[in-house]
Amino acid sequence: MHVPDGFIDAPVSLAAGVVAVAGVGIALRGARRELDDRTAPLAGLTAAFVFAAQMLNFPVAAGTSGHLLGGALAAILVGPYAGMVAVSVVLILQALLFADGGLSALGVNIILMALVTVVVGYGTFRLLLRVLPKTRASVSGAAFVAALLSVPASALAFTLIYAVGGTADVSIGTVAAAMLGVHVLIGIGEALITAVTVSSVLAVRPDLVYGARGLLKPAELRTARPATSQV
Repeated sequence: MHVPDGFIDAPVSLAAGVVAVAGVGIALRGARRELDDRTAPLAGLTAAFVFAAQMLNFPVAAGTSGHLLGGALAAILVGPYAGMVAVSVVLILQALLFADGGLSALGVNIILMALVTVVVGYGTFRLLLRVLPKTRASVSGAAFVAALLSVPASALAFTLIYAVGGTADVSIGTVAAAMLGVHVLIGIGEALITAVTVSSVLAVRPDLVYGARGLLKPAELRTARPATSQV
């Protein structure tokens, strides 16, 4: 999903950069309300996890591979605004340190992988929780569907950006078919990783999962009462 330099023309890349800066600025302000001394470390761990997971590709089809985008996962764990910031930091570091995605295309990549995935993923997650039972299984299932839909949504957003400013000599129909077809499969992998990760955190500390706050009670440690002697 990382868009390289030159794949989108300069005017559209510049416009995307402006949108990305505005989006990240809004996210930074919103993240202050979502994070506190207890949850801020989790945001750092989430960013580190997404960074590491994006470095690992898994095979998809026809010789292609995909990797975790992480927007839905980050939003569910630490909140939508903090999730946008976490994924944006990952993308900036990847572009600067590993040339993974071009600097001129950084705005496009932030829109696709930090903004679109969070808006679609977290929005889907919250809508599902309104109608599902308030259980851990429902939270994990909602996380699965949210992540599954967030990936092709990002691919669709790229297709629209390409239609406006793409520089390659490839028809928009071909790009749309290739992007959506492959990213539906990538979305399945993303959904599995997201659901397993959310489920694992829920099993230990459900209070740390931002998207499940107020829905689930923390796990209680039961201890046996000492036997009392009778005279």
